[in-house]
Amino acid sequence: MHLLIRADASTQIGTGHVMRCLALAQACLAEGGQTHFLMGREGANLAQRILNEGAQVSYSSAQGGSEADAQQAIALAKTLQTDWVVVDGYHFGAEYQKWLKDVGLKVIAFDDYGHASHYWADVVLNQNITAEEGLYSSREPYTKLLLGTRYVLLRKEFWPWRNWQRQIPPVASKVLVTLGGSDPDNVTLTVMQALQKSEIQGLEAAVVVGGSNPHYGELAQTVEGWEGSITLRQNVTNMPELMAWADVAITAGGSTCWETAFMGLPSLVIVIAANQRESALKLRDLRLSTTLEIAQPSPGELVKSVRDLVYLPPETCRDLSDRLRKLVDGYGSSHVCGTLSFSECTRQ
Repeated sequence: MHLLIRADASTQIGTGHVMRCLALAQACLAEGGQTHFLMGREGANLAQRILNEGAQVSYSSAQGGSEADAQQAIALAKTLQTDWVVVDGYHFGAEYQKWLKDVGLKVIAFDDYGHASHYWADVVLNQNITAEEGLYSSREPYTKLLLGTRYVLLRKEFWPWRNWQRQIPPVASKVLVTLGGSDPDNVTLTVMQALQKSEIQGLEAAVVVGGSNPHYGELAQTVEGWEGSITLRQNVTNMPELMAWADVAITAGGSTCWETAFMGLPSLVIVIAANQRESALKLRDLRLSTTLEIAQPSPGELVKSVRDLVYLPPETCRDLSDRLRKLVDGYGSSHVCGTLSFSECTRQ
């Protein structure tokens, strides 16, 4: 297959849309296909990561989601003779999908909560635990729905870990902190302050931030004054190794939740954006995570939540880890690519 992916990243949007599209691109490339990203300029800091995978990158000069933007995507899709156009972003609504469909392109739309007023795409993918058909009652008769964690898109660095088994320590002391690719409100700093006050014996912490994080300098200064063992890392490509190293994690409520589930990593989930809330609360209701709904929690609240997580009994952690692993099998990209390939065959 040849995919054209239209997705954006920025400080406000974050990097999640582009990174989950990268997972699909990697699966396509692994099968001998081709992938081309069309992005806004604010996502240029991810370009090298994409190029390193063997995909190509172009930049849209129009406002994201506008008709002019759609026309650029259409022109590029025709030049490249793409099989599918992938759109991932809440600004790619009903009109945008229809503009693509009206010129005969096949479209897959990534979605999280039914943001479009109508779905013209050939395929709608919602990988969240809250995905249900009722979100897409306004869709075309031909639109195929791929719903739920069976379709979670994990990047290729996670693939070798499908049969890995987590070892549960008597007391969790290694904490991974990752609050998304941008974290504009600097919740990461609040979490670091809470860890400083938690007084957990033998605590080690790895703090991971994305390239779109505007607070890196402040976080680096905080790390310099840290009396315990803490590292700050940016734009990591070894997230599975860090998740395997960690005993517990503190994450945002986005796609990272599915990565930690796959790795069987007990987590405290902080809802830092409105679109994360439903999935995070569902995980809490199923007793698959601890969840804080407050976008900017106080250090005091976090200290209690962190200590509760760290001091979970080992048998509770083992049961939690096993149930998380059953949620995400790590083959989501293959499931999606298989659907697209089959759809391509049936249309010929």
